[in-house]
Amino acid sequence: MTDQTAPAPLLEMRGIGKSFPGVKALAGVNLRVRAGQVHALLGENGAGKSTLIKILSGAYTRDEGEIFVDGVKVDIRNPGDAERLGISTIYQEFNLAPNMTVAENIFLGHLPTKLGKVDWAQARQRARELLDSLNVSLPVDAITGRLSVAQQQMVEIAKALNRNTRILVMDEPSAVLSEQDIEQLFAVVRRLQAAGIGIIYISHRLKEIFEVADEVTVLKDGSYIDTRQVSEVNLDELVRLMIGRDLADVYPKRTGVPGEVVLEVSQLAQAHLVKEVSFTVRAGEIVGFAGITGSGRTEVARVLFGADRATAGEMHLIGKPYRPRSPREAIDRGVALVTEDRKRQGLLLKLQVFFNVTVAGLNRLTKLGLLQLGQEKALVAKWIENLRIKTPSPEFMVVNMSGGNQQKVVLARWLSLGIKVFILDEPTRGIDVGSKSEIYQIMADLADQGVAIIMISSELPEVLGMSDRVLVMRDGRIAADLDRSLATEERVMHYAVGRLEPA
Repeated sequence: MTDQTAPAPLLEMRGIGKSFPGVKALAGVNLRVRAGQVHALLGENGAGKSTLIKILSGAYTRDEGEIFVDGVKVDIRNPGDAERLGISTIYQEFNLAPNMTVAENIFLGHLPTKLGKVDWAQARQRARELLDSLNVSLPVDAITGRLSVAQQQMVEIAKALNRNTRILVMDEPSAVLSEQDIEQLFAVVRRLQAAGIGIIYISHRLKEIFEVADEVTVLKDGSYIDTRQVSEVNLDELVRLMIGRDLADVYPKRTGVPGEVVLEVSQLAQAHLVKEVSFTVRAGEIVGFAGITGSGRTEVARVLFGADRATAGEMHLIGKPYRPRSPREAIDRGVALVTEDRKRQGLLLKLQVFFNVTVAGLNRLTKLGLLQLGQEKALVAKWIENLRIKTPSPEFMVVNMSGGNQQKVVLARWLSLGIKVFILDEPTRGIDVGSKSEIYQIMADLADQGVAIIMISSELPEVLGMSDRVLVMRDGRIAADLDRSLATEERVMHYAVGRLEPA
């Protein structure tokens, strides 16, 4: 029986529907958020999360359903309507002016005035007060573009508070943050929660949900699946709600035996954060690199790929000396790097799928100075089919694809070159659990074909679920080399933070 005395939810979306030409994006979706609640919104890419949030923020108008704020039915037809209702959204791609100061960004479009002029003293003072309320120490006169991603995120949150936000949507707020930055983010979220703000928290990092959220709603294929109390659900149940199968089925079962050594690294050093690193990777083997931020994992990858120069040590690739002076030389030798930041470093977002797939190997598709368009078309079609890349056509712009499909495009580029060693740096960052499973299967298939794989990941379940061996880095050195049968989350973290001696 419903408690008639209970206050109305801060936000309620009932039966929300939205269609685009040829696509039913949402059908009968419900969402309720209470004041002071962190409500997680989960679903695979394409589940309808972004469409629902854009309706709430006024970027889209709904075709069906009703929206209530404090129990009062409201009509949100544009971003201005949402702002007047106290609804703010912080997207993955921040909406900040990089050449302006922190204070200017916080008050952008809402600068205080005095006698017809901008009152900069008040703007700076109020900006400091907002940041202090978040327990964030940040110079209000700092140029925003020079700040770290975590600091820019705090500016976005302060900007939302300045607009009297009561409902805050956070879209993948931790996607590119370090472990320390994530802890600060959670602390800020708890402060907002204590202030009575209702937070809709979207994340593909499911373990975060259990740390920060009170309630969780799951969408699938544009439809509402269920809402659960976080305290009454476990990780496997969430995965089953999202993708229709158990977490154990996400990681492919592998029975192959690694072959001969493909890459051998001995006493490798690099100027910034690599010290006497030695390891081997065999054909058909997946070697996972674990460690906290700043341990040296990415720096090792950059040396292997020729992006940075080694200052000491030796490397051998298939028995021959290997010391690449550039990424081009590494690629020519059969070594590829899938960077952790695919949008900035891995893709040409404003170009088509076919160009992104073939750009690294155009010389192989050229004859007498002319690009063989037929060969290029056949090659792109092959990898779209083999990797199950969801795209209307090879001419589709990569910027409009989901994170999982963007990552597949990056993989297709290197696979088309016949790579011998794959270095995957955070290969599933910002990707939903269903797409992760597809990436894992691609990795397993490559290993079965004899490709040597190095996987760097901050997600320990991913490292343990995919690796034949786990190398734990700490302070630029290999702290442990663990067989998968001996690697546990607890043991890996003990080596990573220095509670166990090197193994």
